[in-house]
Amino acid sequence: MSELATKYNPSEVEDKWYAYWMEHGLFHSEPDNREPFCIVIPPPNVTGVLHMGHMLNNTIQDILVRRARMQGKNALWVPGTDHAAISTEAKVVAKLAEQGIKKTDLSREEFLTHAWDWTHKYGGIILSQLRKLGASCDWERTAFTMDETRSKSVMHVFCDLYNRGLIYRGVRMVNWDPQALTALSDEEVIYKEEQSKLFYLRYMVEGEDNKYIVVATTRPETILGDSAVCVNPNDERYTWLKGKKVIVPLVGRAVPIIMDEYVEMDFGTGCLKVTPAHDVNDYMLGDKYGLETIDIFNDNGTISEAGGMYVGMDRFDVRKQIMVDLEKAGLVEKVEDYVNKVGHSERTDAVIEPKLSMQWFVKMQDLAVPALEAVETDYIKFVPAKYKNTYRYWMTNIKDWCISRQLWWGHQIPAWYLPGGGYVVAENEEEALLKAIEKSGNPELTLADLTRDPDCLDTWFSSWLWPISLFNGILDPDNEEFKYYYPTTDLVTGPDIIFFWVARMIIAGYAFCGDKPFSNVYFTGIVRDKIGRKMSKSLGNSPDPLELIDKFGADGVRMGIMLAAPAGHDIMYDDSLCEQGRNFCNKIWNAFRLVKGWEVDSQKPQPEAAKRGIEWFEAEMNRTLIEVEDLMGKFRISEALMAIYKLFWDEFSSWYLEVIKPAYGSPIDGETFEKTLGFFDTLLRLLHPFMPFITEELWQHLRDRKDGESIMTAQLPTADGFNQEIIDRFDHLKEVIAGIRTVRKQKQIPQRDSLELLVKGQHDSYLDSILEKMGNLSDIRNVNEKPAAAASFIAASTEYCIPVSANINVEEELKKLNADLEYHQKFLASVRKKLSNEKFVANAPEKVVALEKKKESDALEKIAAVEAAIAALSQQA
Repeated sequence: MSELATKYNPSEVEDKWYAYWMEHGLFHSEPDNREPFCIVIPPPNVTGVLHMGHMLNNTIQDILVRRARMQGKNALWVPGTDHAAISTEAKVVAKLAEQGIKKTDLSREEFLTHAWDWTHKYGGIILSQLRKLGASCDWERTAFTMDETRSKSVMHVFCDLYNRGLIYRGVRMVNWDPQALTALSDEEVIYKEEQSKLFYLRYMVEGEDNKYIVVATTRPETILGDSAVCVNPNDERYTWLKGKKVIVPLVGRAVPIIMDEYVEMDFGTGCLKVTPAHDVNDYMLGDKYGLETIDIFNDNGTISEAGGMYVGMDRFDVRKQIMVDLEKAGLVEKVEDYVNKVGHSERTDAVIEPKLSMQWFVKMQDLAVPALEAVETDYIKFVPAKYKNTYRYWMTNIKDWCISRQLWWGHQIPAWYLPGGGYVVAENEEEALLKAIEKSGNPELTLADLTRDPDCLDTWFSSWLWPISLFNGILDPDNEEFKYYYPTTDLVTGPDIIFFWVARMIIAGYAFCGDKPFSNVYFTGIVRDKIGRKMSKSLGNSPDPLELIDKFGADGVRMGIMLAAPAGHDIMYDDSLCEQGRNFCNKIWNAFRLVKGWEVDSQKPQPEAAKRGIEWFEAEMNRTLIEVEDLMGKFRISEALMAIYKLFWDEFSSWYLEVIKPAYGSPIDGETFEKTLGFFDTLLRLLHPFMPFITEELWQHLRDRKDGESIMTAQLPTADGFNQEIIDRFDHLKEVIAGIRTVRKQKQIPQRDSLELLVKGQHDSYLDSILEKMGNLSDIRNVNEKPAAAASFIAASTEYCIPVSANINVEEELKKLNADLEYHQKFLASVRKKLSNEKFVANAPEKVVALEKKKESDALEKIAAVEAAIAALSQQA
């Protein structure tokens, strides 16, 4: 092992150790007799690059899997990517357009060649970037949602659900994305509040001179598809319209008045225009009353021939033009400002159009039942638990899932249409032909006679199988790996895909395996900038994660983001977090160099101060080990990291090393040195899941290691208990030392000058050896009265005095003591106010009330001590 550099240089350390881990196969897992721990990566889009959300999500996964590995579990983190049908196809179409090629000019096979070329070129970028972060994935198992195993699994599941009567094909109202030219599921529609207009239009009553009704709409362009106007039968304003017809403005088409209680009398004018082809509720009314369905939109959002007017114009251009034309015709009553929620495509941000379309659907209601119960009973645990409410709402209101997409990139629906009508569903072409021959009764049929459904499956239809298909559990459910790793252990994801992915994976787990896909779901927050805006490329407020790693080091970035990342809460990111992480790396590095730089004398007897310091730090460390174990068990990861941070920075570096540090130029005794190396070893192992690179580098320098050895597989430290008494004693010691330092500062007494410490009251001498060293004291002795020329301070109701000078400024000392007295009196008043609250005393846990009473007695003791000091000093004045 080379000599440790003077300064920590992350770039030199990180690449070296990642290569070492890979070379020795330390991320790889195979089934054995150990307890398995498995995480499957939320597969990033194959077109994606690393962003701050990925940084957070994958850091948490890496912490969990590295910790499990150190606990002796057989830890596996499976990586992979998602083919991301809509976004990838959009990128390929845009790239072809730059070359002057239209998708429509290509055959399906030609287009897919371009799509695969794109995937091969860009598909591995994000996974390679995760290595820079330190992600300890088993890269040998990298999967892709369109590789052979995953694709065959999707086909098998489609056919299985179809054969079980859970997949059907039919014309339904769907959410249509006019930009991506595909249907979307309800969950892929994002509703945004927008400033709109409410247009009040006049519909003339057929056969009635100059009589009209007023209909309010936010979408005047859709009047081209009106086939009725509906009013509430209880609305006395409109009873006269029964049996009549009205003329659709500009269009001139007479449509019936229908009466249905669906219409709310106090909304708008109480008259509802009915456009069955372009509104889900209108569609239901149209179906109920047998109304004509007029689809006025082409797939790209322009007006179709069926619209009769404005053919070929964009829907939003028509909205402007039709209002001009309606004004000219005198058919506009008024226009008001209006705020409404408009559905946008989650993928392209285009305003979606409700559209009647022939699509494939999965019946979800029965499938959702066991998946809901698993979360309700905490068989699958959500962290934070608040997301159970969100999950429950969606699962109890679940709708059939529209799984077909009008795309070429993806898993093509395994349905083949027969020349004489009808279709067959099969896992492959050979099976499809056999089924088609059987169904048609025509043995002369060939594959060329069949037409495969051109649509692809929703991307989520492959990723809902992810925890199962990664281990080939669909095609070969009895294989060794699937039985060993499934159910997986933890899932780390964002709450924004709780419906798209989490719920559907749970549904799939029960539908195809009869068991949950994972035991715990940890929901991360959203990474925002320091003023609360969600980070995005469009806002330009998101830093490049790789640039952050170059600047602060991967460990610094990991630690910085985790310190601000409690489960389920948004992270207000600022570069200062990464600076804090980098500073901590430097602190660890410098502390290590200090210790390893000491000369060791194995014959030197162990000083009393070092012996007591070791006793104390061991207790402090064991307390933290127990606390971290508890916090990690509750997925309070940022709190666990903060506890370790404080242990190293405050207790180990600021106190322990100062206690045991040998005098300048002197060697340290062998016993203390070995114990200190042991502590450092424990601290590095405790820190490793959070900060893998620096801990590996220092651990390798700590002792001579064999090739292939790694802190990654070292045992995670644990503790059964700790000595609270020595911790309490040391806490008091800290108070006394802080008091001595304050006196030195106030009286401008250099640290090199030794002092005498006089004790007026009770004093525990157990740690006096440390007190003498840290305070540079020549003597510690008890006195009955405070000397005239002495500065004093109170620690745990005992007055400590330091003779300083005959010229003590009594007035200044009294001023400080009176300030102390006022502080303690105010504190006592606040505690007593709480204790006098009967509701608090009656309802608060017993421990909390006891703590408040302890605060009260401590405050009383301190007040008495300060008052005594004031009285004594006042006699000298």
